[in-house]
Amino acid sequence: MKTIYLFTAFLFFTYAVQAQEIKPEATEDWSTQPPQVTPGKNAGPPSDAIVLFAGEKDLGKWEHADSSAVKWTVKGNELTVTPKAKDIRTKQAFGNIQLHIEWKTPDPREDRGNSRGNSGVLFMGLYELQIYENYQYLHKIYYNGQAGSIYKQYAPLVNACLPPQTWQTFDVVFEAPVFNTDRSMKTPAYITVFHNGVLIQYHVAIKGPMVYAGYPEYQYHENKLPLVLQEHNSRVSFRNIWLREF
Repeated sequence: MKTIYLFTAFLFFTYAVQAQEIKPEATEDWSTQPPQVTPGKNAGPPSDAIVLFAGEKDLGKWEHADSSAVKWTVKGNELTVTPKAKDIRTKQAFGNIQLHIEWKTPDPREDRGNSRGNSGVLFMGLYELQIYENYQYLHKIYYNGQAGSIYKQYAPLVNACLPPQTWQTFDVVFEAPVFNTDRSMKTPAYITVFHNGVLIQYHVAIKGPMVYAGYPEYQYHENKLPLVLQEHNSRVSFRNIWLREF
C-alpha cells in the first residue's frame, strides 16, 4: 500500500512539474482571427448569409429544371407550390451549407393520399429532407417518409410537427459527399436537422441520392449543385430561406 501511495504521489509531482514548465501562452492560438458575423434577429439571416427567398424580389434566384422562370405563386413574403408546375432549384450551386427554411402545409382537406402536405428539400438536388403533414400522427405514412425524415433512409428521432397551416422551421447542417480523384466514394454526405428547434437528425450518414423504389447508391457528381424544393401536388408554402456556406 505504501508503495502505491508513493508512486501516485510521484505521478502527481511529475504532472505538476510539467505543467509549470509549459507557459499558458504556449497553447494560445493567435494565428487566424475568426471572421466577424452579426447574428440575425427573430430567425432572420446573419450578416454573412445568402438570402435565397424573402419575397418576390428573390424569385430571380430560382428556376425550374429546364431553366424557365418559376411558376409557383408569390404573395408577400410567401412562396407557394403550384401543383403540376414541377420542382424549382436555385440558380447558384452549393456544397457544405447551414440552411434555415420555414414551411407550412395547407389545409389537409385539400390533399388526398400521399400528397398530404408533401414536399421536400433536396440538398444538391439529390438528398431529400422530407416535408409532410404529420401533426400528432393524425395522418400516417411510413416513418422514414414522414416530416423530418431523410426520405426512405432515416426516420426522425422524434415527431416535432406543428398543426397544419402553421409555420414550421428546419435548421440544417449539410455536409456534401466527397469523391476521390478516380470518382470513387471517399466520404458520404452527412446531415444534422433541427425541426422547430428540436434535434431530429444527428450527423447521420446519408446512404445516397433519394430513390422512391430500390436502394440508394452514390454516383459521382460535382462538389456543388443547386438546392431543390420539391413540387408534389400539394400547396406547401415557404418563406425566410437563407443559408451559409462553410
